[in-house]
Amino acid sequence: MDQLCRQAANQVAQILLNKVKKRTPVGVKPTFDEPKTVKVKGASGKSKSFLTRSGAILDRYWAGYRGGSLRDAWMILPVEKHGDVYEITVVNNLDYASYVEYGHRQTPGRYVPALGKSLKVSWVKGRFMLTISEQEVKVLAPEVLNDMLYNALKGVFG
Repeated sequence: MDQLCRQAANQVAQILLNKVKKRTPVGVKPTFDEPKTVKVKGASGKSKSFLTRSGAILDRYWAGYRGGSLRDAWMILPVEKHGDVYEITVVNNLDYASYVEYGHRQTPGRYVPALGKSLKVSWVKGRFMLTISEQEVKVLAPEVLNDMLYNALKGVFG
């Protein structure tokens, strides 16, 4: 029975993890309207390339950026048993995960060099990736558990 309960908890945890990962936003490298470089012709007739402002921002802050680290950081901890209750824990260890989940304050007008822009709003709304997924799984869990229990009893009694 303990093994069946742990398998059921792991299955529910996998469903939750899949829902959370689908709901987690992936960062996108900013795009700028200006060209990345500009060619300047000198008096001697030689031309030289220089980075534009947006090109310098892209090279300095966004070189090698691939996105998706928040989504990749979700993980399931081992199932814990407390009395008759089996507990699953889904965590994200990135330091900014809670700010994306619940929202955060920022100072309007502050210039962010990585974006090349000034901030506009004082509150950024949360995405509630884990909260919404958890509510969906709470509704779905009894059905999953009934199916697992039915299949286990079917296997025992033939």
